[in-house]
Amino acid sequence: MSSFSIFIVEDDRFYGQYLKQYLSSNPDYDIKLFLTGKEFMGELHKKPDLVTLDYDLPDINGAVILKKIRQTSPDTKVIIVSGQKDISTALDLLKDGANDYIVKEQDSRSRLWNVILRIRENQVLKSQVEQLQEEVGRKYDFEKAIIGNSQAIKTIYALIERASKTNINVSITGATGTGKEMVAKAIHYNSPRRKKPFVAVNMSAIPKELLESELFGYEKGAFTGADTRKIGRFEVASEGTLFLDEIGDMDIALQAKLLRVIQERELVRIGGKETIPLDLRLIVATHRDLKEEVALGNFRQDLYFRLLGLPIHLPPLRERNNDIMILAKHFAEMFCKENKMPLVSFSSEASEKLLRYSYPGNIRELKAIIDLAVVMSNGKVLLTEDIIYSQTAQPNDFLNSGEMTLAQYDRMIIRSYLDKYQDNVALVAKKLDIGKSTLYRLKQNDEI
Repeated sequence: MSSFSIFIVEDDRFYGQYLKQYLSSNPDYDIKLFLTGKEFMGELHKKPDLVTLDYDLPDINGAVILKKIRQTSPDTKVIIVSGQKDISTALDLLKDGANDYIVKEQDSRSRLWNVILRIRENQVLKSQVEQLQEEVGRKYDFEKAIIGNSQAIKTIYALIERASKTNINVSITGATGTGKEMVAKAIHYNSPRRKKPFVAVNMSAIPKELLESELFGYEKGAFTGADTRKIGRFEVASEGTLFLDEIGDMDIALQAKLLRVIQERELVRIGGKETIPLDLRLIVATHRDLKEEVALGNFRQDLYFRLLGLPIHLPPLRERNNDIMILAKHFAEMFCKENKMPLVSFSSEASEKLLRYSYPGNIRELKAIIDLAVVMSNGKVLLTEDIIYSQTAQPNDFLNSGEMTLAQYDRMIIRSYLDKYQDNVALVAKKLDIGKSTLYRLKQNDEI
């Protein structure tokens, strides 16, 4: 633990030495004593962690010194230690930024010790939180967190960088499993708001009758069961980023209130009267086509335009063919390190099998496949038999994969059956009622 600097400003030499000796019993404290306000002001540029300030100094009023501390070193904590017992004076000093006010009495020494101890503990906790936030920020260095080398990913890098430099709303679209929350975190942790909260809300996971109170909070007694005040997610995200995932699933009746909050940048808790100003960055995501939802009357057009901001579209993994093996190797290395296993590589046949699959579950599915492959492997090289695809990925899942031509659907279905039946051409030809020669021709031409 690093040293904690304390400046004692006390014109009573005996009392000042008494405090210095007492506080010096903690070896982490670096203590200096100043007998005049002028002497202290000459050293204020050193910005101590804490100042114990006698209010009744003969040369400079304590209130003047407090104001100067707040201007010169706003992070310095100030404890007023004085014989002055006037309540109004104490309240004024606390209002002006003093952290505590201790009257010189019999128990003032122990009170001072406990207050300093609490301030020191809070400082350590704050430092630890800031360190963790910096580590999280490094984790979400977007060129490391969002893996890939395809042109689509390079475009996304550029958009994340632009978004990170401003407070513009961001709307992220893409199929389930493409990494929408990862992109949202990359924007937040690379922005000036990185040290403030990142609050994620999955709109589809919260019942619509509870969503309003979850987002905006409520006051005690607002409704039956509201036994205490609840702070909503908008307030929790103050000065940080609020990520509303699956915004397209939001009930249209609540969309009007969300629109008003976004427009006015303020809210009123349910059952409350106080208007609470908001300062946050808003990022939304959805797997739905919001334009289509607007046309169908399921989503308000005015809200759509408010949320649109900077649009970022995440392509499905099947359109990022160059990234599949980059991601696969990354997931394998990550899984091995986390489980203290020897690193593995991929046989050429296993790589070919991974590249041929359509990944209806996108990146999330690829990670699950690689994690299982590492577990199933009997050596340091992953083989084709280690690559196991989920039996839930049936051909009709492709209907949710976006618009494609009939020929593309045909090839995806054939590839799915070949994966399912371990490239047994004869069996797949029988299952799909097509000629074996057709399958051999498609495989030879790398069309499946």
